[in-house]
Amino acid sequence: MDDRTVRAALQRHWDASDASDFNVEHEIYREDAVLDYPQSGERIRGRHNIQESRFVQPNKKRFTVRRIIGSGDLWVTEFVLTYDGIPSYTVSIMEFREGLVAHETQYFADRFDPAPSRAHLVERVG
Repeated sequence: MDDRTVRAALQRHWDASDASDFNVEHEIYREDAVLDYPQSGERIRGRHNIQESRFVQPNKKRFTVRRIIGSGDLWVTEFVLTYDGIPSYTVSIMEFREGLVAHETQYFADRFDPAPSRAHLVERVG
């Protein structure tokens, strides 16, 4: 797969995630894909189990992609994942093999207020 094709597949994946289209969302994964959530210490093996874990999650989710970067077999997506109106700043690292995701790791971070000590050095964004 060339980079343009992978980028289109990723965009399709994140659009399907935002629409709760669980079938299209998981087309990007290999049957033996692995998903890691380091912050909770969880590993989910297999496309079916990854899909099921997301299907049974009861919260209303929204996905806002901020940027997708990468090439070849390694791609990173920065996005805001909003659960029931509460945003979590998220990074997804996807490793491809034979055109599909073989391994994904997702990291989550909550918003925090800027430190007063550096207020004179920064500009506010987003």
